[in-house]
Amino acid sequence: MPEVFRTPEARFSEWKDYPFAPNFLDWEGLRMHYVDEGGADRPVMLLLHGMPTSSYLYRRMIPPLVEAGYRCIAPDHIGFGKSDKVLDDDWYSIERHSQACAHLIRELELERITLACQDWGGPIGLRQAVDMPERFERLWIMNTWLHHPEHAYTDAIRGWNQGWQSGNRLDEIQPCGYVMKRFLETMPPGSTPLTPDQAVAAYEAPFPDRASKAGPRRFPLSLPFENPKGGNADVQARCFEVLRGWSKPVHFIWGVRDDIFTEAWGRKWAGFYPQASFDPLEAGHFLQESHGPEVVEVLLRRIAGE
Repeated sequence: MPEVFRTPEARFSEWKDYPFAPNFLDWEGLRMHYVDEGGADRPVMLLLHGMPTSSYLYRRMIPPLVEAGYRCIAPDHIGFGKSDKVLDDDWYSIERHSQACAHLIRELELERITLACQDWGGPIGLRQAVDMPERFERLWIMNTWLHHPEHAYTDAIRGWNQGWQSGNRLDEIQPCGYVMKRFLETMPPGSTPLTPDQAVAAYEAPFPDRASKAGPRRFPLSLPFENPKGGNADVQARCFEVLRGWSKPVHFIWGVRDDIFTEAWGRKWAGFYPQASFDPLEAGHFLQESHGPEVVEVLLRRIAGE
């Protein structure tokens, strides 16, 4: 077993407006946390986060989805949120995250799933729809991607990657909270109940020191153009091609102020599917944080029109 850190529960007092009871399952000796709200007899909303966030990102979206009749399952990837944190950076790979997510789906016997994915939640979650398509009813895609040979990575994401590769961000004391603080400072006041300083406290809460941040450090170092093996480049490309034949509903809801995963890319991707919808929002990369309730309204309207 690798060396593991488990964040003390007291640190999560910074998670405001997060009234959800904790749930845990074991995966290969590691404790994985997930939110489970709404009742086991309902269709499922599987809400997957990316870098450097957690299920906390979906806190304002879960209540209206439950009210609309869904069961919301929002896991924390290993290394994030209330899940165990392996302290060895080299332990982390997109394949391991994908296997843990698949275990959760099978262990909870999830069916009738709507996949909600953003950032690294895309490659991890869309893999599940490819491998277990019978369990999924629709895709809900927000500001993410799947690697494939023709994908044009933006200058913004290449610059982001270079900052991590050079070690500049690896040595930041608070890279997780300050990522969200910088994001909120670009949004209109009132976009979220959190002030920028509260965002630092909330998104830093799972990580009391540098050692505990191995998971967040590894995500940007797993981008397939720089780290094909760790980023599951071949698997992502396979999934992209398989999903070209996806015939069930797919709804793209996109923050168009994102310079990492741009509106042009989102529209191009949606254009592969004649049944797809594409809804642009004046949001950036973390649209769940700044526009969560609005995103849910758009999605529910699209589902009603299917």
